[in-house]
Amino acid sequence: MSDNEYPVSVAVRRPDGSVEQVRVGTAVRSGEGFVLTLGELLIGGEARAPAARQAAPRAPVTAGANAGPLPTVFPNYGRSKGAPISGASPSDLEYYANGARRSLADSSKARWHDKERALLAAIEAEVARQGGGGGGGGGFDEPPPHSDFDMPPPDES
Repeated sequence: MSDNEYPVSVAVRRPDGSVEQVRVGTAVRSGEGFVLTLGELLIGGEARAPAARQAAPRAPVTAGANAGPLPTVFPNYGRSKGAPISGASPSDLEYYANGARRSLADSSKARWHDKERALLAAIEAEVARQGGGGGGGGGFDEPPPHSDFDMPPPDES
């Protein structure tokens, strides 16, 4: 895949409540926009058997009584912004979990607490799925969060 091509995926919610990112095509930069090339799609057809890598079935998870489904991607900040939560590295999961915990501890951010609770629940579910225990953390003695400027330069090869 060249530097101006990007994979395009959609989040598919399975009957067991799990969410899987499914690649559906490729976006290629064209001027100031993109040209989207989709692979073969079947809408409304019979689903194929789940992949063998699927673990035990899970019940749908929500963040609370009035909440909808949990988010499937990280928020639009940090080094993994917009990336799928499922399959994320433990360090990314801990980074975003700590951010959510800090926001939840700040009463001036009460407007976003429902969203942060849902994000934290999704992250904790992924940590549990990966078999990690997670130690909580999130103290003020931790280093500052990553920013876009912390990312390594793109590989020019």
